[in-house]
Amino acid sequence: MFNTLEYDLHLLFSRFLGLLLLLFHTVIVAGVSLRVVMKRRPIGVSLAWLALIYAIPFAGVGFYVLFGEVRLGKRRAERAQAMYRPYAKWIRQLARLFPEHACEVGEKAQPLHDLIQGRLAMPMLSGNRMTLLSQPESILREIAQDIRHSTQSCYLEFYIWHPGGWADEVCEALCEVAQRGVDCRLLLDSVGSKGFFRSAWPKALRKAGVKLVEVLPVGAWRIPFQRQDLRMHRKLVVIDDRVGYTGSMNMVDPRFFKQNAGVGQWVDIMIRVQGPIVPLMWSIFVWDWEMETGERLLDSLQHEPESWPQNNYRAQLIPSGPFVGGDCIQQSLLLAIYQARHHLVLTTPYFVPDDPLAAALSSAAARGVQVQLILPARNDSLMANHACNAFMEELLEAGVEVYRYDAGLLHTKSVLVDDDFALVGTVNLDRRSLWLNFEVTLLVDNPEFVGELSKLVEGYMSEATPMTLAQWRARPWYKRVMENIFYLFSPLL
Repeated sequence: MFNTLEYDLHLLFSRFLGLLLLLFHTVIVAGVSLRVVMKRRPIGVSLAWLALIYAIPFAGVGFYVLFGEVRLGKRRAERAQAMYRPYAKWIRQLARLFPEHACEVGEKAQPLHDLIQGRLAMPMLSGNRMTLLSQPESILREIAQDIRHSTQSCYLEFYIWHPGGWADEVCEALCEVAQRGVDCRLLLDSVGSKGFFRSAWPKALRKAGVKLVEVLPVGAWRIPFQRQDLRMHRKLVVIDDRVGYTGSMNMVDPRFFKQNAGVGQWVDIMIRVQGPIVPLMWSIFVWDWEMETGERLLDSLQHEPESWPQNNYRAQLIPSGPFVGGDCIQQSLLLAIYQARHHLVLTTPYFVPDDPLAAALSSAAARGVQVQLILPARNDSLMANHACNAFMEELLEAGVEVYRYDAGLLHTKSVLVDDDFALVGTVNLDRRSLWLNFEVTLLVDNPEFVGELSKLVEGYMSEATPMTLAQWRARPWYKRVMENIFYLFSPLL
C-alpha cells in the first residue's frame, strides 16, 4: 500500500515538474520570439531565428541569447557611441588639410563615394601611390623592412597572427624598433590569434616595449555581457604616417599555416599605400585602439604624409562593423554591382550572400553584364561551403559565370567594376562580414590599378575550373538536401 502511494506521489510530482518545465519553456520561447519580432531585422533573418527557437527546445533559445543580437559589451558600446562625432569631425578637418588632394570622382564610383562620405565622413583623396603585392614572402619582407626603417610609430592590426616563417621576422622587427623607442602597438583578435597568444611571442614583444592588446576576448563569464562571435577581422599596418598596408592577408606565412586543413596554401593580396590616405588608415587603428582600451590617440600625431602626384591613385576607405554608420559596406557593394555596365568580377573565399546581394548579381547578369564569381574549390568551413552551394543553381541559371579555384584556398576579397574602379580589402561576401565583423575596404577609383588587379584575377581564373549548370544539376541528391538545410539557416551564418 505504501509502495503504491509512494509511486502515485512520485508520478504526480513528475507530471507537475513536466508541466512546470513546459510552462517555463513556453514563456521563455514566447518572450524571445516577441523580442525577435520587435527587432525588425530582415525577414529572412527573423524567420531563421524563429525556426531555430521552435525547432530545438531550450537550445534554440540558448543560441539566440549567445548569437542573436549584436552586443559589444557595455564599455565598448558606450565608447563607440561617444567616439563617432569626434572622429567624424577630425576626419573632416584632416581632409581640409590636404586641399590639393581633393579630387573629382569617376562617374561610376560617384554614388559609392557620396554614400561613404555621407555615412562615415571619409573623403576620396588623390596623390596616393599603391603597390599591389600578391606573393606572401615579399609581403612579409616588405612589412618587416618598413618597420625597421620606422622612426616614430608602428601600428598593426590583424585577425590572425600565426607564429612561424616570415611572420616571426615581423615580430623580430617590432622588437628591434620598440627597443630603440619607436611607439609600437599591436591589436590582435582573441579568437583568430589564439595560437599566437599561447606562443612565446606575446611575452617577448611586451618585454621589448610593444603594446599588445587582445581584442574582443572571449570566455564563459563574458557571455551575458557581449556576443562571443563578433570579431576584429581587419588587416591593417600603418608605419610612421608614411606607409600603410591593407588587404586580405593575415600575418601568417602560408607554409606554416593550417597545413593539415586539406585546402592547400592560402592565396592572398596586400596593397602597400603611400600618400594622404595613410592618415585615414591611421585613424581606423586609433579608433579600434580607443574602443578596446579607452586611450585616445586621435590628436597625437602631426600628419604630413608623402604625396605621389605622378601616380594620382584616387582612394577612399570604408571601415565597417557593428557601430554607427558601419553597415554601409553592404550598401556600397550593392551600388557597385548596380553600377556595372559591361563586366563585373568578384573574388571571395566565403560566399553566403543575403537576398539583396544575390538578387543584384542575378539582375546584373540578366541585363547583359558579364558577371564572374571566383571561389575556392575547397575552403576551411564546411557549413559555409554548404550554404554557398545553395545559391549556385539560381546564379548559374541567371547567367553568372562561377569558377572554382584549384591551386589553394583563394582568400583574396575583391570586386572589379567595368575596369573603372575596385573594392578590395577584408570583407567576405557573407553575412558575417557584412553585418558583424569589424572590416576595412579600400575603394580605388583608378583604371590603371584596376587593370593591374584584373591581370591578377585573370591568373586566378586560369587556375580555376568553370562550373556548368548541367554539371551542377547532376550532383548527388544528398548534397542537395544538405545545401537546402544550410540554406534555411544561411541568415545566421
